[in-house]
Amino acid sequence: MKNISKLIVILFMAILILPYKGFADSENIIYKIDVKGEVNKGMYHYIKESIEQANKENADYILFDIDTYGGRVDSAVDISDIIIEQDTPTIAYINKKAESAGVLISISCDYIYMNNYSTIGSAETIPNTEKNISYWTSQLRAVAEQKKRDTEVVAAMADKDIKIKDLVDKGKLLNLTTKKAYEIKFIDGIASSNKAIYTDLNIDNYVQKDATIKIAGLFRNIITSTYIAPILLSLGFIGMILEILTPGFGFGGIISIVGFSLFFMGSMYTGNSTSTTVFVFGIGIILLVIEAMAPGFGLFGTIGVGSIIFSIIMASSNMVQAFFVIMISFTVSIFALIYILKKLPKRKMYKTLFLNTTLDVEKGYIPSKDNRIYLNKEGTSISDLRPSGKIDVDGEILDVITEGIFIGVGQKVRIVKVESNKIIVRYIKEG
Repeated sequence: MKNISKLIVILFMAILILPYKGFADSENIIYKIDVKGEVNKGMYHYIKESIEQANKENADYILFDIDTYGGRVDSAVDISDIIIEQDTPTIAYINKKAESAGVLISISCDYIYMNNYSTIGSAETIPNTEKNISYWTSQLRAVAEQKKRDTEVVAAMADKDIKIKDLVDKGKLLNLTTKKAYEIKFIDGIASSNKAIYTDLNIDNYVQKDATIKIAGLFRNIITSTYIAPILLSLGFIGMILEILTPGFGFGGIISIVGFSLFFMGSMYTGNSTSTTVFVFGIGIILLVIEAMAPGFGLFGTIGVGSIIFSIIMASSNMVQAFFVIMISFTVSIFALIYILKKLPKRKMYKTLFLNTTLDVEKGYIPSKDNRIYLNKEGTSISDLRPSGKIDVDGEILDVITEGIFIGVGQKVRIVKVESNKIIVRYIKEG
């Protein structure tokens, strides 16, 4: 009897506990990670850190909410690798677009869903050299094969030479709409929301957790962006211009240091720059400053500009990006310089930058030697006047300049005008 009573108590407790235990086990943790904006090293580290956090929280699924035009190929490959390595099921939800590098990230997931009116494709590399396309296409094919996606469809998104009947002609990149992608069974489904995806995958009890980007990660994303780089470089040049044109160290110098520092910090973070790159750039800046302190534009200026351009090329992932950065930053800096020079005369510091006083004799300024004593005197040229040269006046050698014409050696001339230290002569016709 006692044994029966114990059995009844055990069964009663089991009935009370099992529903809660069963509910806890059926609750799925879905970790959502946004893949939005430019694909770069900053995004790679953000996704890597988010996946690590998802694994710490024992996530049952990882959902990548994708909306990107693409970005760096190397960053896309790194992101693809860490997604493929996951034992946790991964879902790509193309909310709007998965272009270029976004294609590789999407096909690296176990499931692909697209929102209505979304697109996937146009994955050609920049620059689209044969070597780059071959490497990139092989990466896409390898991942597609591993995830049991159509390798030819994926390759046609990156290689214009691939033709697929009733899908894409030769000479065009493949870009699939949601409807077409589902029709050819390239994706697993169409979903208007995350909830619709979970329903289609028979995930009933779940809690969704959103990955958050930290301030450090946000800062990293900004300075590594291809579109932000020329802005940072422009700030550096504009600040340098202000600093050169104004006395002392001030706002311009601070802006210049911040702009250049963030540009190279971002480049170093992406692995493009080294200390050598920064050194070459620094040499270029120093030479430009030296040139700015001397009249005209000579050797220092030429080498300085060359060093800066070379360092920017070294700090870029490819020549196309380097050209983009150089053209924008130099153009913005030139317009800024024109604007600054136009505004400076309206400010008090204009007088400290430009000598606005002429040393005219009429205003009472007398040179160390009064050349007016030679006015109207005649002499003989002892060198070719092209138009400057030397003449002999009563046994005294003078440096002179003609009114613009050439006068040969041994010709008679008359001093017709004296302007400060400048002596102007005119040819005397014989007879």
